[in-house]
Amino acid sequence: QVQLVEYGGGLVQPGGSLRLSCAASGSIFRIYAMNWYRQAPGKQRELVATILSGGSTNYDDSVKGRFTISRDNAKNTVYLQMNSLKPEDTAVYYCNADIAARRYSGSYSRDDYWGQGTQVTVSS
Repeated sequence: QVQLVEYGGGLVQPGGSLRLSCAASGSIFRIYAMNWYRQAPGKQRELVATILSGGSTNYDDSVKGRFTISRDNAKNTVYLQMNSLKPEDTAVYYCNADIAARRYSGSYSRDDYWGQGTQVTVSS
């Protein structure tokens, strides 16, 4: 019922910036939260940033002050602005959302959805 499509990954030098986008589409009733996760090779997937339906945000300490999560409600899109990038930020970044969507039966179901992932590489 819902699909998340990510854009914006790429190669950037240390200290540079990158902006990720994630657009949700489908029979969306309400988006309760949207998140960005990342996973580096050989490491566990970790939560980077969260934005709730009321607009409040939360960040992992490792990115606080450098990354900014925001959203465009009209477009059902969440963004992650990444500044002052470090080699340690290199990972596959995944969009995640807590969404209530309408089913073919006419009922609604609240579930987690995931984007396909986008590679971010920070290297000189």
